[in-house]
Amino acid sequence: MKREIGKSGIEVGAIGLGCMGLSEFYGPATDRDAAIKLLHEAIELGVDHFDTAEMYGMGANEDLLGAAFAGRRDRVVIATKFGPLRDPATGRPIGIDGSPANCRRACEESLRRLKTDVIDLYYLHRVSPQTPIEETVEAMAGLVREGKVKAIGLSEAASATIRRAAEVHPISAVQSEYSIFSRDIENTVLAACRDVGASLVAYSPLGRGLLTGKFSADKRPGENDWRGITMPRFAGDAYAANLALVAEIEALAAKKHATASQVALAWVLGRGDNILTIPGTTKLANLKGNLAAYDVGLSAGETASLNKLADRVQGERYDARGMAVING
Repeated sequence: MKREIGKSGIEVGAIGLGCMGLSEFYGPATDRDAAIKLLHEAIELGVDHFDTAEMYGMGANEDLLGAAFAGRRDRVVIATKFGPLRDPATGRPIGIDGSPANCRRACEESLRRLKTDVIDLYYLHRVSPQTPIEETVEAMAGLVREGKVKAIGLSEAASATIRRAAEVHPISAVQSEYSIFSRDIENTVLAACRDVGASLVAYSPLGRGLLTGKFSADKRPGENDWRGITMPRFAGDAYAANLALVAEIEALAAKKHATASQVALAWVLGRGDNILTIPGTTKLANLKGNLAAYDVGLSAGETASLNKLADRVQGERYDARGMAVING
């Protein structure tokens, strides 16, 4: 199932691969050789859309992709992002910089780490409150004119911001969290995407792994896993309540001889033909399972049943600091 990224002329499979977890946030970094092997296997399975960012591993994730795609660059579409800054010594977030100067610095460094002459899709990772979106997008457009970037996008941007940005330069993609459990963008961001001709690239379409059915009361995120530290949906009473909702998805999936993950991905892909997904994984079996979602169809009744779950989810998707920098 191929879908165009906005009106860029770039076509990719509707199920790509989010690469963040290979470097950090969900536990220790994956062994480098094992990570490169997984990326090679993904390509052989037909995956062609790979998503990374400057902040993932503070450059390590981009460096990983650069090594993995050597000799395979013509078979992949690389998306990366800039804006959030981290302390080089501690890794702690220290702000968002959407200035033209930082845009150029970040792009040059990403090109070097990715070992490529051009970035296929370049996003502003979070909207900077200090820099008008018009200034940031004009700087990104300059990179397009110079041939260093093919298409540009925004991540976690408000609908009004998307429209303002599109007046400066075509916005090919908007990346937002979107899943059965996170539907807050439907009447705002999705509408703006349709209006400006952008694709919605759904990150965390499996609810940060919650929708896979692989968590339980006895199996929670590990000690160094970002989910258990900064995501209220994985904590306290909310966790138990959300697991009960996942059980309903698993029951539906069982009737279809599918997995909860496959149903969750099929639901997202069925929301519009301008929607792409980038579920992340570090395991080949999970990657194969995700790609099998292409063969899962949902009836109108099944979709309606799944639609009702979002209103019953407990807990925000980020802690207060994380929520403060979305919908910018």
